[in-house]
Amino acid sequence: MFSDIGGLELVMLVILAVLIFGPDKLPKVIQDASRFIRKIREFSESAKHDIRSELGPEFKDFEFEDLNPKAFLRKQLAENDDLKELNELRSSFDLKKEITEVTDAVNGREPEVPAAVNGSGASGTPDMLKKRDTPEQAERPPFDADAT
Repeated sequence: MFSDIGGLELVMLVILAVLIFGPDKLPKVIQDASRFIRKIREFSESAKHDIRSELGPEFKDFEFEDLNPKAFLRKQLAENDDLKELNELRSSFDLKKEITEVTDAVNGREPEVPAAVNGSGASGTPDMLKKRDTPEQAERPPFDADAT
């Protein structure tokens, strides 16, 4: 419950409680606070039991922690065997390589290809994304700001 409170913070809370309530009333305040927390826990357990009994036997393994979306997704993904197929698909797809190939094609650079693969393609089809070296293609048409 107090896992994120450090030692110095805990000492400051105790000193503050002694200053506010005084040393003679502090034990009674602590007892009242613990009694209040205990009653809240009993009430929540009773409410959980009532909800489970009203839902019926088909929801006997229902956990209220599953209502948290993160816990629900974690549970569903842990039980699902299709993740193996997704991981295989993810490992076969290299997004960084695809992006560099597209940027090389757009910029007109020759893609970095291993020596075993020919740049013109194995089937002999021309590369449609490759820039042409003819002078009429090297010249860009004039830019018309009104047309855009």
